Amino acid sequence: MGRFLFVVPPLVGHVNPAVGTAATLAARGHDIAWAGHPELVRSLAGADAVVFPCEVPSGVPARPPELKGPAAFQFLWESFLIPLADAMAPGVRAAIEAYGPDVVVSDQQAVAGALVAESLGLTWVTSATTSAELVDPLAGLPKVAAWLDGLLAGLRGRIAGGAGGADPRFSPHGVLAFTTRALLGPVQLPDRVWLVGPSVAARPARPDDFPWDWLDASALPTVLVSLGTANTDAGARFLNTAVEALTERADRVRAVLVDPGGVVEGPVADTILLRPHVPQLALLERLDAVVCHAGHNTVCEALWHGVPLVVAPIRDDQPIVAGQVVDAGAGVRLRFGRADAARIGAAVEAVLDPCGGHREAAAAIGESFRAAGGSAAAATRLESLPAVPATTGARGT
Repeated sequence: MGRFLFVVPPLVGHVNPAVGTAATLAARGHDIAWAGHPELVRSLAGADAVVFPCEVPSGVPARPPELKGPAAFQFLWESFLIPLADAMAPGVRAAIEAYGPDVVVSDQQAVAGALVAESLGLTWVTSATTSAELVDPLAGLPKVAAWLDGLLAGLRGRIAGGAGGADPRFSPHGVLAFTTRALLGPVQLPDRVWLVGPSVAARPARPDDFPWDWLDASALPTVLVSLGTANTDAGARFLNTAVEALTERADRVRAVLVDPGGVVEGPVADTILLRPHVPQLALLERLDAVVCHAGHNTVCEALWHGVPLVVAPIRDDQPIVAGQVVDAGAGVRLRFGRADAARIGAAVEAVLDPCGGHREAAAAIGESFRAAGGSAAAATRLESLPAVPATTGARGT
């Protein structure tokens, strides 16, 4: 059987899709190991996961919340992803040397995995947990694209001795893209991109203190409001405004609002349940709509369950994903910085309207996700790969 090494950044939304794929491979008898942040990986993949530790950069500057567009993209790469790759590279190399994988599965934002694997002549595959790179966000920004190429070339020289030539975001062996055409739309894709659908799989059990009987206490439609785990700095105003909008509609809708940073001010109505975290996958089975920041994982998990969305993108890939949701008819988009109570309330009412078509569109996308195969399809793709070096890169063949 095969040996697969998953290289992941310290980001929950990027580890979760890999967890389902890795679990499927393990169930088929393959050996699995990880290179990444041990505590985070084990919290998501299970306490018995084999994890080779990788350092993460210290003192990463907080991104100014006003940064948007190309400026936010440049900050992400220059201040986080490139330093992350420099920090992870020694751990990735040590993991490969100790574990001897047949295939390295490198997250698209953990480019150290791709560069080191290619330099060693290994078979490596990209794990694309968001569709943002698939639609070439820099197509109209040649100067930014050239700037990024320069950053990656410098990184390759530092951590891979200059060996190789493949784009570390797009393996020539294959790209596992956790989406489908139903959401992605009719964009042209690079070669060997496999649309396997989201990897929505059971996660390691955690203590479940969610008050499930609260959901059963009313027949009102239920909405989840969540901005993910990485947006506490930018989300206080939006969450408090959402509370205002939902309080004004307490006779028509109730909400579960995720507030990990404790930023919601004052008491809330009985129809709003504040929680620092929620069992999202289990909860989605019982929801009528989701209000979120258009994070790819949350969007795909909601659509998997046929739940329509109100999307208020903040930065990074979120505007692209939000556009896909709207283009597919599965939700309504808000401008994050201008979303007042009236706009949030109207958007929630729109996606809950049975005549609006949003639920039907969401259900259709969910059907496409399940048909694509998800983690099972991703595992099958990985199993089909020969454990030989790519036709481009370190060996120059």
